[in-house]
Amino acid sequence: MFDSLWVEILFGTMGGLGMFLFGMKLMSEGLQKSAGEGLKSIIEKFTSNRFIGTLVGTAVTVVIQSSSATTVMVVGFVNAGLMNLMQALSVVFGANIGTTITAQMIAFKVTALAMPCIGIGVVLAMFSSNSKLKYYGEIMLGFGLLFFGMETMTKSFVPLREMQGFVDMFVFFGKNPIIACMAGAVLTMIVQSSSATVGITIALASTGILDFTAAAALVMGENIGTTITANLAAIGANRTAKQAALGHFLFNFIGVCYMLILLPFLIHFVDYMTPGAVDFIAADGSKPNIARHIANIHTTFNIINTIVFLPFLPLIAKLCERIIKPEENTLTKMLRLDANMLKTPSIAVAQAKKEVVNMSRISLDMLHLAKDSYNNKTSKLTDIKPMEIKLDLYEKEFNEFLSQLSRQNISASTAKTIEELTHVIQNLEKLGDNADNIAKFTDRMLRRNMEFSEEADREIKYMFDVVERFAVATIAHYGTDDDIKEIDLNDEELVDSLRKKFKNNHMHRLNEGKCNINSGLLFVDIINNLEKAADHVYNIAQVMVFSKEKGLKTS
Repeated sequence: MFDSLWVEILFGTMGGLGMFLFGMKLMSEGLQKSAGEGLKSIIEKFTSNRFIGTLVGTAVTVVIQSSSATTVMVVGFVNAGLMNLMQALSVVFGANIGTTITAQMIAFKVTALAMPCIGIGVVLAMFSSNSKLKYYGEIMLGFGLLFFGMETMTKSFVPLREMQGFVDMFVFFGKNPIIACMAGAVLTMIVQSSSATVGITIALASTGILDFTAAAALVMGENIGTTITANLAAIGANRTAKQAALGHFLFNFIGVCYMLILLPFLIHFVDYMTPGAVDFIAADGSKPNIARHIANIHTTFNIINTIVFLPFLPLIAKLCERIIKPEENTLTKMLRLDANMLKTPSIAVAQAKKEVVNMSRISLDMLHLAKDSYNNKTSKLTDIKPMEIKLDLYEKEFNEFLSQLSRQNISASTAKTIEELTHVIQNLEKLGDNADNIAKFTDRMLRRNMEFSEEADREIKYMFDVVERFAVATIAHYGTDDDIKEIDLNDEELVDSLRKKFKNNHMHRLNEGKCNINSGLLFVDIINNLEKAADHVYNIAQVMVFSKEKGLKTS
C-alpha cells in the first residue's frame, strides 16, 4: 500500500511537471512565432533608456512567458554587439517582473479552461492551414497543458499531508527561511524554470503542506536559481555577455539577501493587500487563498528589487566590469551569431541577415580589388587571400548556425528565409572565389610577363565594368528596404553574351596570330570567372526580387 502510494505520488508529480513544462514551452514558442519580428524591433529600438529598457524587458517576458528565454536572448544580443551592458541589465530587471505573470495566472485558478483550451488548441495546431491560426493553437494548447499539469501536480501532493516526515521538513523550512531559500535555488537550477518551481511551490502550499513563510522563502530562492540559465548561456560568450549574466545573478542574489532580513515585513505587507485569509483551510484540507499570496509576494519582491536597484544600474555595471576583466589572447568567432539566439528564431534570422550584409561587402571588396589588380597590372593576392579565407570561415559558421536554427520549432516563413539565406551565402562565397581566381590569373600574367592584345584587354575591362555594375547594384540593396527596381537582371544575360562573343573574338585572334595559346588560355579563364561571378550575383538578385528558389543558376 505504501509503495503504491509513493508510485502514485511520483508518477503524478512527474507527469504533472512534464505537462507544465511542455505547456510552457509550447505557449512560449507560439507567442514568439506570432510576435515575430516585433520582438527584435522592440528590444533594439527601445532599450537606450534604462527605465524604458526595464519596461521592454517586462513586456517581452510577458509576451514569451519565460524570463530565462529573455535573459538568454539578452546574453546573445550582447555577445552579438547589438546591446551594451547597461541596456542588457535594464532588460533583465524587467524580465524578473515579467516572469511573475505566470504565477499570477496560476493563482487565478482558471483550471476549468484547461481542457477546452487543449481541445481547441489541438484542432488549430494540427488541422489549420493558416500559419497564424497554428500559432494561436500552440498558444492555447500550451496554456491548457500548463494548467492541467498544475492541477495534476496539486492532486499528487495531497497524500503528502499524511506523511509526517514531509510535514516536518516543510515546517522546518518555515522556521528556517535561509535553508528554504537555498532549497528553492537548487530546485530551480535543476528544473531550469522559475515558473515551474513557483508552480510546484503553489501546488504544495495549496494542499496545506507549506505555510506562507516557507513558501515565500522558497520563492526567494527560486529567484536566485533562475539566474543559472543566463550564466550557463554566457559560457563561451564574450566578456560583456558574461558581465550581463553576472549582473542578473548579483541583482537577484543581493535582492534576496536583504529581502530575507525584511521577510516578516514583506509577508505582512502582502498578506494585508491580498484578499482572503492566507491560513484559511477548506473542508478538503486545502488552502484556497495561499496561491494568490504566493503570486503576489513573487511580484512584489521583483518590483521592489527593481525600484531599489534601477538608480544604481551604472554602479552594478561597473562592478560586473571589475569582476570579469578582459581576457587575453581570446579567440573569437568570425561572426556575431550566438547560439543563445536560436531560442528566438525571428531574432536569430534578423541577426543572420545583418551578418550576410557584412559578408556581401567582403565579396564586393574582393571583386573591386580583382578589377583594380587587372586594370593597374599590380598583384593584389596579399590583400585578397585573407579575405577569401575569411569568407570560407563565414560560410562554415553560417551553415552551422542556420542548420541549428532550422532544427528549431520555426514558422514556415522563417524556414523560407533560412533557405534563401543559405542560397545567398553560398553565392557570396563563390563570388569571392571567382574574384580570388581572377587575382591569381593576373598575378600569373605579371610573373610570366604575359600581355594581352589591346582588343582583348578592352574586352576584359568592359566585361569587368558590367559585372561590377551588376554586383554593386544588387549587393548595395541587400538587407535594405530600398527600391530594388534599379537592379537590372538583364546584366547577367549581357555578360553571358559577352563571354560568347569575346571567346569567338579570341579564336579569330588566335587564328590570325595576334595572340599565343598561353595568354589565350588565361584570357578564357578570366572571362569564364567573370561570367560565373555574374551568375552568382544573379542568384542573389533572384532571391531579392522574387524571394523564391525557382530560377537560381548553379554554375
